[in-house]
Amino acid sequence: MKQFPRRTQDLAACLLLIAFWIVPGTSGIAFGADTYRVVHAYPHDEHAFTQGLVYVDGHLYESTGLNNKSSLREEDLATGRILKFQEVPGKYFAEGLTDWGSTLIQLTWQAHIAFVYDRATFRFLRSFHYDGEGWGLTHDAKYLILSDGSPALKFLDPATFKVVRTITVKDRGKPVTELNELEYIHGEIYANIWHADRIARISPATGRVLGWIDLTGILPAAEHSGPEAVLNGIACDAAHDRLFVTGKLWPKIFEIKVVPMAPRKVLVKQRK
Repeated sequence: MKQFPRRTQDLAACLLLIAFWIVPGTSGIAFGADTYRVVHAYPHDEHAFTQGLVYVDGHLYESTGLNNKSSLREEDLATGRILKFQEVPGKYFAEGLTDWGSTLIQLTWQAHIAFVYDRATFRFLRSFHYDGEGWGLTHDAKYLILSDGSPALKFLDPATFKVVRTITVKDRGKPVTELNELEYIHGEIYANIWHADRIARISPATGRVLGWIDLTGILPAAEHSGPEAVLNGIACDAAHDRLFVTGKLWPKIFEIKVVPMAPRKVLVKQRK
């Protein structure tokens, strides 16, 4: 292999560093993950295996998983009290949840079936079939958006539940896998990453990761009941611009404010 002169190697290393960190159009400023500030902690059922979380019209809804334990719930945010409860048949492992108009739509993990309920009464309305696994579910103004644990997000027609288009989620060109619970917030898709203490902010147009929110330490390690007690659950109170997060088997739901990480300048030492 041909070796370059030492000065040339140093210059190449500097250029590589700059190319890795500098975001086009930011004049040499690099960005890391955003962090958080806890505004309030609310009680949450520590036995709830949280798979989906939705806050709409002043009501908090949750989908919980595991076979023979799956459910749909409405909860009082302030007290954690369960206001309405719908058991899911034991053979199904419930997953993501979203609202659509006057309904709630709940996925199942590997049964390829979603359930549609009346949001006010939890009355079962119908079911529909979809291909692949069901992990997370949210919606924009036109489509349902489904994750299946892969880097793909599928946009579904809410009337026919057919796939309209698919995007591949990538961070700096690399696919992001294990996309889990989803929430559509301010024109972006927020996604939990299974077994990770971070949330990806995703462009719904391109699939590009626009940024990360690092939630490390939000629930102290001593309050984790086991290895599957992981971050999973994002809900947005759009009317009051409140963001809620929780996890599987967590005793708390947290209202948080995202704290943007201060940009840092990349300094390149000049050689004489």
